[in-house]
Amino acid sequence: MVSGLRDRLVDTGYAAGWGAVKALPEPVARAAFDRAGAWAAGRDGAGVRQLRANLQVVTGLTGPELDDLTRDAVRSYARYWLEAFRLPTLGVPRLLAGTTVVGTEHLEAARDAGRPVVLALPHSGNWDAAGVWFVDWLGGPFMTVAERLRPEALYERFLAYRESLGFRVVPLTGGERPSSALLKEWLGAGRSACLLVDRDLTAAGIPVTFFGRPTTMPGGPALLAAQTGAALMPVVSHFDGAGWRHTVHPEVDVHGAGRLRARVHDGMQGVADAFALSIARRPVDWHQLGRIWADVRPGAPR
Repeated sequence: MVSGLRDRLVDTGYAAGWGAVKALPEPVARAAFDRAGAWAAGRDGAGVRQLRANLQVVTGLTGPELDDLTRDAVRSYARYWLEAFRLPTLGVPRLLAGTTVVGTEHLEAARDAGRPVVLALPHSGNWDAAGVWFVDWLGGPFMTVAERLRPEALYERFLAYRESLGFRVVPLTGGERPSSALLKEWLGAGRSACLLVDRDLTAAGIPVTFFGRPTTMPGGPALLAAQTGAALMPVVSHFDGAGWRHTVHPEVDVHGAGRLRARVHDGMQGVADAFALSIARRPVDWHQLGRIWADVRPGAPR
């Protein structure tokens, strides 16, 4: 009973906040979220300290320079959440007008060959905005996977929101059928998928080297591409002034000779290398507040 009441309160709070953010004038909302991001960075919670540790690996910075980057990265993350709440209000025409995509020739080569695409993305910039652009480019929906949230009503709210943008969302766990089976069928029918993969939430990830350190990443993108003939392409998103910039990297080959496991491993290493290349160019938009490397832990509270 207590758990059910808590879940209802959480869902009601999100719904009220979501509605309020969409109703605010955009300059007011942006200023409020920017201040909230700076405030959250100043609180120096566990997530912020882990982000600082992750950014130190990426940049090698220390001291005040690392602190400044961390603060700006949290403000960037706050911008993501502002835009996540306001994307339906912004409208597709404005999103597309403010979007720059580098590397579309790689997507076009796959389309010309009649192949579906598996896009692998990190938590950088606004990946929902990238999805809106991809739906427009495809002329139809793509499939993605979402972690099931608690309470269930909140998960359903986010599900409906993303499907209103043209995404086809399946749950990571708890669905009628495994998400991997649904993705394989979807790709086998010639349709495309997008997957966020810069953090492994399972114990069965693929070992890779990321920024010179060992970690694991989910092998799903490479495995699905290898099984279905789809083209595997890393994509990294950044903010670009008031707009958005998405970089499509060349296809990572998983269709050559060799055993499937080796091809999946090499494919995910190629994804990790592409992520590192783009994230290093603009680390401020990498919103990874989780633990990536086993030996990189959040520092003590400041």
